[in-house]
Amino acid sequence: MNENLINALEYIDPAVCDYQEWVNIGMALKHEGFSVNDWDNWSQRDAGRYHPGECEKKWRTFNGSNNPVTAGTIIAIAKERGYIENKSHELDWDDEIGAKDDYVFVDKNWIERDELIIPDTWNPAEQIIQYIETLFEASDNVGYVTECWQNDAGKWLPKTGNYDRTASELIQQLSNCGNDIGAVLGDYNPEAGAWIRFNPLDGKGVKNENVTDYRYALVESDSTDINVQNAILRELELPIAALVYSGKKGLHAIVRIDAPDYGEYRKRVDYLYMICQKNGLQIDKQNRNPSRLSRLPGVMRGENKQYLMATNIGKENWAQWKEWIESVNDDLPEPESMKSVWDNIPPLAAPLIDGVLRQGHKMLIAGPSKAGKSYALIEMCIAIAEGQKWLGRQCAKGRVLYVNLELDRASCLHRFRDVYTALRLNPENVHNIDIWNLRGHTLPMDKLAPKLIRRAVKKNYIAVVIDPIYKVITGDENSADQMAHFCNQFDKVCTELGCAVIYCHHHSKDAQGQKRSMDRASGSGVFARDPDALLDLIELELDENVIKQEENKAVCDVCLWWLKKYDMHSYASQDDMQSETQMLRICRESLSKDAYECLTKDVNEARKTVMSRSAWRIEGTLREFAKLPPINVWFDYPVHRIDSVGVLKDIHPEEDKPFWKKGIESRRSKEQRKEDRRQSVETAYEACKINGKVTINEMAQYMGVSEKTVRSRIKEHGGYWIDGNEIGEKNK
Repeated sequence: MNENLINALEYIDPAVCDYQEWVNIGMALKHEGFSVNDWDNWSQRDAGRYHPGECEKKWRTFNGSNNPVTAGTIIAIAKERGYIENKSHELDWDDEIGAKDDYVFVDKNWIERDELIIPDTWNPAEQIIQYIETLFEASDNVGYVTECWQNDAGKWLPKTGNYDRTASELIQQLSNCGNDIGAVLGDYNPEAGAWIRFNPLDGKGVKNENVTDYRYALVESDSTDINVQNAILRELELPIAALVYSGKKGLHAIVRIDAPDYGEYRKRVDYLYMICQKNGLQIDKQNRNPSRLSRLPGVMRGENKQYLMATNIGKENWAQWKEWIESVNDDLPEPESMKSVWDNIPPLAAPLIDGVLRQGHKMLIAGPSKAGKSYALIEMCIAIAEGQKWLGRQCAKGRVLYVNLELDRASCLHRFRDVYTALRLNPENVHNIDIWNLRGHTLPMDKLAPKLIRRAVKKNYIAVVIDPIYKVITGDENSADQMAHFCNQFDKVCTELGCAVIYCHHHSKDAQGQKRSMDRASGSGVFARDPDALLDLIELELDENVIKQEENKAVCDVCLWWLKKYDMHSYASQDDMQSETQMLRICRESLSKDAYECLTKDVNEARKTVMSRSAWRIEGTLREFAKLPPINVWFDYPVHRIDSVGVLKDIHPEEDKPFWKKGIESRRSKEQRKEDRRQSVETAYEACKINGKVTINEMAQYMGVSEKTVRSRIKEHGGYWIDGNEIGEKNK
């Protein structure tokens, strides 16, 4: 921490700190165990306000408090000025991984010196005129200094100087002076040189408050070799309006800032200095002030010339330069020639799900409530763990992480066991399934992704399943740019772990049947267009004939099982096996009374199962494979089963029905519609009870309606109470 604080102080100029910031830094240094000398040495950088002994006097008043000023204050102030904290310690769960030294793109080990070329002959007046014409407008007041004084150490220091003439006045007078610049500016001391202020003034003084336009900042580095300075300044492509040789050890780069106000000026200068510092220029940070003096070209300083080396080099302006800096530091791969890889094209990633998804890619499952999306994801996890088929497609065998964001731990674990049981699979490879239970601990995806990566990086998962994503959405789901940022987090997980990421999302609340599968997911179209594979579930409306047909088949299957149990199945012909009436008659005549009573119970259960079953069509939009034929499935709780017979092939979703048919079905009695609403409330409540407390928004999510509609239907039902967002059953 001590080293970090000293480094952080390098980014804080005491000259631009207000009194309270200066005091806070002193208090923080004392609290962290530093000495008054550390504070005093730093404070001396503000030569204008520094008074010997003042720091020591103030230091004695810092006696601690219950709410002390700590190192965090110094770090925070430094970060505002471009400091990036060095965390060279073992990573904690909240640290970022894969971080690099940002904004470094000048390799100091390979930088080539750019030798200065100073001409033997020159025109002093012309130098000054060119400088003023480049930096100032005609009506700007220009501040300059030719008078100086020598301190006890023998250093020449500038006096206040002049600030009452405009650029046009100075240019006109210099143009007619015959290179007698002293006649215009006043005689200067050739041993000391002369100075000029690079920002325009108001003609009333030379302090920061007298600056009228925050156009430029000074970049100066006396401690870096001057030829290296020259090379770095040019390689950084700084928007330099004027580059002046100081006549001694450094170059003065007057950099375009074009800040609208002093606050923005400080931020831009901090950013500028941070970029220079990271790329090898040891910046003199005392030059932050907008009223700062720089070296005036066209004068002698000892045996050397203060010379205007160049004007208007680098990028054209601040905005263009900053955009360029950010782009060169974007960490993106460079384009590659197709020719260079034509004979050595890398192999495609192996399929994770045959014909649907490759390993390392992304897949979205979208659908309305009641579609059993979570169960479908659990079925997929089991299929991958066991190397089995999912929705008729073979899955690669491997390890999978299921990120559970919605269910309590017990409910989630029971679901996995129930699905294993319903699929009649032995859990031989259940060790391939890891579950991360995060209900009550969820974070936005941009915060969750690095934590997920840390926990998974050594587990060799071939798939990560996130269920559901509405719990971790970052930003407005209808905003394309915010959702693009959100979806980028899945790319990070894929890239860092080398695994597939599968996640589910809900449909929007309007009619879905007439839409393409990729347009049904709620929110921005980014959701559908970002993943490599999208599987969309839409419900099929079953008519009475289909339900009756399924019920008949279920009863026949039960009867056949019982007949086989007692080796009596030969009593039923192929025609008999297609009729529940015939099969029940044969069983009644063939089985014992006790056996028939047990069969009757099984038949009743089979009928209930059929009535609770729902039908779904799965449509796919795939990036890597040929178009996926629609898959018709039954959601036979708790698993989805493919309709292998073809019963559902010709059934259309509710919204796809012709208008005349919708009209007939809509002409139901008021009492029937009220009963439908009553049953929908009860079904939704029972479904949401699995999470414990039932809330309005959970009910709305399940029913696919607004929260206002939920409140209205609960009030109409009369059997439930509402307390804020919570719902409960009234005492019966």
